[in-house]
Amino acid sequence: MFLLLFCLWLVFNGQVTLEIVIIGLGISAVLYFFCCRFMGFSIKKDKTIVRELPLIFVYIANLILEVIKATFATTKFIFQKEQPSPAIVKFHSGLKSNTARVLLANSITLTPGTITVDLTDDLYTIHCLDKSMGDGIEACSFVKQLQKMEEVAGL
Repeated sequence: MFLLLFCLWLVFNGQVTLEIVIIGLGISAVLYFFCCRFMGFSIKKDKTIVRELPLIFVYIANLILEVIKATFATTKFIFQKEQPSPAIVKFHSGLKSNTARVLLANSITLTPGTITVDLTDDLYTIHCLDKSMGDGIEACSFVKQLQKMEEVAGL
């Protein structure tokens, strides 16, 4: 968080001089102390995020790949003469944390052809453009990656 604040300071200043770096370090330190004291940030949480960065990047890359694949599948339904058969799918993911559950729900909604209609505890209700899009959704790559993230950092 401290490095992020400091980098933001440098970007907003538009130039790097010794004065700007020294003032930026001081202001970033004060802001970081404030965030730790009053907003629940800590060095321990920052270390956890840094440790989890590779998993986060893999998750984002997988999300982009799944969105691209689903876009082609949805486009195929648009140009077909036969109508897709929409379906409502319910499943349990097995994820423990609320953060991981919401991230899964949002990832499903971001993927074309599927919308998360409801999330109650660990029960997902998903509307799929075609019932084939809902096949195996409870064991999708999003769930597996989020389970890994929960193991590493207790997401």
